[in-house]
Amino acid sequence: MVERPYTLLSCGMSIDGYLDDATDERLLLSNDADFDRVDEVRAACDAILVGASTIRQDNPRLLIRSEARRAARIARGAAPDPVKVTVTGRGDLDPAASFFTTGAAEKIVYCAAPAVDGARELLGDRATVVDGGDPVDVRLVATDLAARGVRKLMVEGGGQMHTQFLAAGIADELHLVIAPFFIGDSRAPRFVHDGDFPWAPGNRAGLAEVRQIGDVVLLRYALSDRFENQDRIENQAPERFDRQAATPPE
Repeated sequence: MVERPYTLLSCGMSIDGYLDDATDERLLLSNDADFDRVDEVRAACDAILVGASTIRQDNPRLLIRSEARRAARIARGAAPDPVKVTVTGRGDLDPAASFFTTGAAEKIVYCAAPAVDGARELLGDRATVVDGGDPVDVRLVATDLAARGVRKLMVEGGGQMHTQFLAAGIADELHLVIAPFFIGDSRAPRFVHDGDFPWAPGNRAGLAEVRQIGDVVLLRYALSDRFENQDRIENQAPERFDRQAATPPE
């Protein structure tokens, strides 16, 4: 058994590297065509992971929107939606959040050891709460997900999650979408925080693809030697779906 899932990080950011602005309203960084691309990527994954702060701020549903893609997942013996995964240090998640209340997919919460009992009491049967260490170790999270049958994991943020997976050296692929505007506000959240990353001036990440999607650009990076094999498998897949009018992934 593979010791960890193939891990793909997905992020949209402004030209100056921000995931959002400093207001309470969600900032849309992409366009309909790219939202549909993200839906397609989600549909090829076994699990989607976001940090607890993303659940609090954006209230995402993390569901596949295309009925054709949902049907294709069912046809190949998978659930209609990927497993939902989150990571929390304090365990103070809202059980009424859309993450827990929408869709029939399994929900897994990796919680720092001191807060596990409280999180289990708070969430009840809405999620499986797993001791993720103190503090939560994303390497342990990845290993545990592999043991649960997750072969491909999509990490959708936020900045702290991207930072931890990248700094741990357990990211295999990065999809970075650049929006055509600046935020210019240091109070806003950034793509990554400070960290000791494996990819540095002496070890550059491999740029695998550059694609214009309307007014945004997708930069696709190969971050491990597992990328080439995964890319070959996916490019052989016969299924492609008609583009539909899209709404922002939730």
